[in-house]
Amino acid sequence: MISVAIDGPAGAGKSTIAKAVSKKLGYIYVDTGALYRAVGLKFANAGFDTELNCNIENILSDTNVTIKFVNGEQRVFLDGKDVSDLIRTPNASMMASAVSAKPPVRAFLLDMQRKLAMDNNVIMDGRDIGTVVLPNATVKIFLTASANERARRRYKELTERGEKVDFNEVLKDIETRDYNDSHRDIAPLKQADDAIFADTTEGSFEDSVNLVLDIINKRLENK
Repeated sequence: MISVAIDGPAGAGKSTIAKAVSKKLGYIYVDTGALYRAVGLKFANAGFDTELNCNIENILSDTNVTIKFVNGEQRVFLDGKDVSDLIRTPNASMMASAVSAKPPVRAFLLDMQRKLAMDNNVIMDGRDIGTVVLPNATVKIFLTASANERARRRYKELTERGEKVDFNEVLKDIETRDYNDSHRDIAPLKQADDAIFADTTEGSFEDSVNLVLDIINKRLENK
């Protein structure tokens, strides 16, 4: 099986680019960030904030996160409910960053991610796919863009959904999450030694898709 690991900071376009590339290649797309967002939503719904002052294992023991592919699109279910849209808010992003720093949560989701890669040709994106989840991935890419550009994209996405957000707050959330993700003790965000760096600050969405496709195809040719 072929596995493509795409890592990078929040708002770099990993999900949308990986989704488009997976359709062109006929691979299954796995948005691992959505899994962490779903777990974060579980804790938020239980009344906890990013401090997570609770017995994490107890809550996880009563948590069921699953992925279903509906018309080729990944949908995320939390305890039987489709939460694919609910997990795309700024608060869900911060909760995802908080829970992803907890070893019990990472262990809870690790086996699910690896099994998907064992059974299918996949493009999997997240923070530590190439370094921890799939260290032997066929292709590894570190996808990024400037903080301002990532905030602009996230702001556009949220406002198009009808949400009222402030750009400066979105930028602050991006910068805070960058710091938290890269400084956490467990599986911090970093570029794998054998990953190819890809900056999408400039250029169109199609340019970014073609850039990633080119990286994958060239790497597969050399395998």
